Amino acid sequence: MTQGLQPMPSRCDLVFRGATVMDGSGGRRYLADVGVDGDRIVAVGDLSHTKAEAAIDAKGRVLAPGFIDTHAHDDSAMLSDPDMIMKVSQGVTSVVIGNCGVSLAPLTIDGVPPAPLNLIANPKHFIFPTMGAYIERLGAKPSAVNAACLAGHSTLRVGAMSDLNRVANEAEMAVMRERLAEAMKAGAIGFSSGLFYPPSKAATAEETASLARVAGAAGGVYTAHIRSEDDDILPSLDEAFGIGRAAGAPVVISHHKVAGAKNFGRTRETLAAIDAARRNQAIAFDVYPYIAASSWLTPDYLVFCSRVAITWSKPHPEMNGRDVSSVAKEWGCDEKEAVKRMQPGGAVYFLMDEADVQRVLSHPQAMIGSDGIPEDSHPHPRLWGTFPRVLGHYARDLGLFEMEDAVRRMTSLPAATFGFADRGVVKPGAFADLVLFDAERVIDTATFEKPKQVAAGIEMTLVAGAPVWRMGNPTGAHPGRVLRREAASHT
Repeated sequence: MTQGLQPMPSRCDLVFRGATVMDGSGGRRYLADVGVDGDRIVAVGDLSHTKAEAAIDAKGRVLAPGFIDTHAHDDSAMLSDPDMIMKVSQGVTSVVIGNCGVSLAPLTIDGVPPAPLNLIANPKHFIFPTMGAYIERLGAKPSAVNAACLAGHSTLRVGAMSDLNRVANEAEMAVMRERLAEAMKAGAIGFSSGLFYPPSKAATAEETASLARVAGAAGGVYTAHIRSEDDDILPSLDEAFGIGRAAGAPVVISHHKVAGAKNFGRTRETLAAIDAARRNQAIAFDVYPYIAASSWLTPDYLVFCSRVAITWSKPHPEMNGRDVSSVAKEWGCDEKEAVKRMQPGGAVYFLMDEADVQRVLSHPQAMIGSDGIPEDSHPHPRLWGTFPRVLGHYARDLGLFEMEDAVRRMTSLPAATFGFADRGVVKPGAFADLVLFDAERVIDTATFEKPKQVAAGIEMTLVAGAPVWRMGNPTGAHPGRVLRREAASHT
């Protein structure tokens, strides 16, 4: 029961007694008490003689590091919904925001921003001219979870360019580089791009690399929603790898997938390409455990999909949650016309193959990211169900991988990838970001029909030693911090 020979403290604030510990390393689970004092874990082992202000009988339940959502779009939700129930109810304690080239800062804008910026934020929140101003706001009024900020390429372009349908000129590049440099200095962990999306589609690899180089020089990462996830996925991966090399920055491939029936099975090729590139440069990737994507509403995606469902529609909010095929039939038009009538909006797109999803999930280097969009009226269930779904459905029920390895890829692997020091592990000295769950009951309950459903089996979530979720309810505590990129001490 004792881990090592470290001395046991005489007292601490909180002790989990008799927990089954999955410590984030991927090693086998073991029985131990875990002591917390202040915001840190102070002991793991036999604490039967340690006095505690509070004790939790954890027998029969798993205690693990809090989960790190490597791909989130919670930039605005952190401000408007600080309890972050959709995350803490899953055991998530830290989120990486500003993905896909879309971040809330640095940008001030009047009116409605262009897609996909309109997906991730309430327009009234585009009020931060610098990343420093946004980070200062997160620090002054924190949420329940920790946040690490990426600065988005599309956000920078919208703020610096009057015409997004071309490559940026040198004056515009100078503005973007200056704003990105400020973001990195203020505490951003890197730069994200979404060359797939309209605001950045015209950008070249050279433009993107010129900006990513600013992040790389400051020790940051480059995260990429690649230019194509369908027919041209291999050259799009190569483009992202090349941008990372030119920038001198580690690359994180976002929500890795292949889209469209004609591409089903090609994850064999893409994972081989990632593995080959990893031999020469730092490359990581994340994945969500569903066969459907979610993004802005456009007829361009219809060709790839077996089904499309509306997540929100400004002119027709009554269609939220409805399938486009059903709406088109009701209106007596084809699906393209129905989509055009419902714009602007968002949608869930069924365009992936389950075998591909399982193949990517099973890769030992696959991190887990929800890619959820909190602003959607009828969101993709991944917003509420991603992490319990990996644990319950894929690890426990299907046996694709050991639950200990699932925990590793939700905790220590992303902590090392993004440089979050003293997080992602259960060991003395680490931050007390923890989740207590029932391994036999944990499962997602959010569905495409009813997406805003709290998962089963997550009993308690702690951030910096403070409970933020307890037995089905938020506690109202908001101990979240802004995470900087550091050399992780446990790697």
